[in-house]
Amino acid sequence: MKSTGGLIIGLAALTGAVAAADGCEAGAWPQKKGKGQAIFKYEAMSAQRGFDPSGALSDLPAERSDLSLGAFVEYGLTDRLTFQFKGDWQSGEDAYVDYEGRGPLEVGLTWAAWRTDRTSVSLYVGYADGGEGRNAGYAAPGVGQGDWEVRASVGRSFGPGKGRWAPSGTFVELQTARRFRSGLTDEVRVDATVGVHYGDDWMVLSQAYAGQTDHGGARWLSLEASVVRNIGDWSVQAGWRQAVAGREIPESGGPVVALWRRF
Repeated sequence: MKSTGGLIIGLAALTGAVAAADGCEAGAWPQKKGKGQAIFKYEAMSAQRGFDPSGALSDLPAERSDLSLGAFVEYGLTDRLTFQFKGDWQSGEDAYVDYEGRGPLEVGLTWAAWRTDRTSVSLYVGYADGGEGRNAGYAAPGVGQGDWEVRASVGRSFGPGKGRWAPSGTFVELQTARRFRSGLTDEVRVDATVGVHYGDDWMVLSQAYAGQTDHGGARWLSLEASVVRNIGDWSVQAGWRQAVAGREIPESGGPVVALWRRF
């Protein structure tokens, strides 16, 4: 497999693009006007088995590995409108290909459609330009061109629990999306997140990522658990993601490490 040197160079290029574009990402809670955050994430996924068209597991011809260094930035244009940028640099190999290159670059806007002190509903529209890497986890590198995504998100936060070991706060978020692809089959996605705060410095995240292509194609469900440590305006995240079910996808799993910066 190719070395991580190219990945580091690619991340530097993505970082420069973020600085130039004032990019962003938002879920159910968009950023306040003039506020934002940047997240730089490293993922190392590998698989020795895959889910066949019936959903059963079988051995792959050779181990598959996928490394990525990603940048995700969001910035509040107004209190209700957030601009988003995300992209990554990828490297990997399987039985048929050894690749390295830019993944999809995506820009979009999130609008807070309805909001209270505890609940937020938002709508997102974005466009992604395909790269030389995997533009979809089930596709070969370089396959796929420009994509449009429409996403609806709803989030709800809760106050502190009771008891000595109760969390200081909790939130849940559900996102549903429709992705209109060029060069690949259109998709439906559903993502869910539960976050539990312990004091001001610690948070535990449990996340699920699910989706399916049209016409009975690929299907996936991955689970991720991670811990986030806040240090002033910075946060460090470490966790593990694992594919647990699917169809025509690898049983990929591996560590996820991220550095967050709020500004």
